[in-house]
Amino acid sequence: MSASRSFAPADTDDFGAPLPTDARFAARVVSLNPAATEALFAIGADTLLVGRSRWDQYPQDVVRIPALGDGIRPAVEAILAAKPTLVILYATAENRSAAEALNRAGVRTLTLRVDRIAQFHAQLRVLGVAVGAEQRARMVSDSVQRTLDRVRALTAGITTRIARPTVIWPVWTTPPMVIGGGSYMDELLEIAGARNVFHNAAQPSPTVSLEEILARAPQFVVVSAKQAAELGKDDRWRALPAIRDRRFVMHDPSVTGRPSVVLGMAAVQLARAMHPVLADSLP
Repeated sequence: MSASRSFAPADTDDFGAPLPTDARFAARVVSLNPAATEALFAIGADTLLVGRSRWDQYPQDVVRIPALGDGIRPAVEAILAAKPTLVILYATAENRSAAEALNRAGVRTLTLRVDRIAQFHAQLRVLGVAVGAEQRARMVSDSVQRTLDRVRALTAGITTRIARPTVIWPVWTTPPMVIGGGSYMDELLEIAGARNVFHNAAQPSPTVSLEEILARAPQFVVVSAKQAAELGKDDRWRALPAIRDRRFVMHDPSVTGRPSVVLGMAAVQLARAMHPVLADSLP
C-alpha cells in the first residue's frame, strides 16, 4: 500500500463528533461539501442526496440536486426544510455554529476536510460506511490510487536520470500565495516528478513575498491559461525569470483544483505537462 494512504483511522469527524456507522442515518443526505458530494456520486449514493451547496459543480449531473445555498456559514433553515437525516459539512471553524444548530434540531452531521491525498481516501472510507456503500468506496479509492502509483512509477524512472524540475504553484497574486507542503497539490507535484520549492512550508497555501520566490528561483511556474496571461503582464512577477521566459507548466484548475475522485487524472495532467516524453506511457 502506498504511503499516501497511511492516514490513521479515526472514530470521530473533524469536529470531534462520532462518525455515522449506521446507513439508516443517510436516508436523506444534504451535502454542502463539494468533494464529498462528488464522492457520493462516484460510489453510487447520489440517490440519497436531497440538497447540495451552490458551489457543487461535479459531476455535471449534480445540477439535478436542489441547491440550498453556500457551503460556508450555510442557512440552517434552508437545510432543515429539506428534512435531512444526515448533513455533510466542510470542516472549517465558520461552519461549527451550523453543525451545533443542526445537532440541536436532531439532525446528524458529518464534517470533513481534505487537504492531503490520504484524507481523500479516509473520506471515501467514512462516506462508504455512512451510506452503506463500503465496497464501492474501496473500489473507487483503489482505482484512484492505482493511477497515482502508476504516474509515480513512470516519473521516478525519469527523475533517476535527470534532476526533478523545480516549480512554484501560485494560487493568488496580491499578496502572493503559493501551494505549500500541506496541500494535496504539493503531493501531486511530487508524484508528477517535480519539486515544489515551497514544499517545506507546512501550510496548504502560505502567503509569501516576491523576494522569497525570487530567492528560491523555480525553473517553472504551474499556471492555468488565465494565470499565464495575468502573470505575464505583471511587472512585479515578471522579475521572476521563469515567468519572463514563459516557462509555464499548464494545468486545468477544474481537474487539479479538486481533492476528489479526479486526483489520478490531475497527476496524469501534471506529469504530461512536465515530462512530455511520458505522454504515450501515462494512463
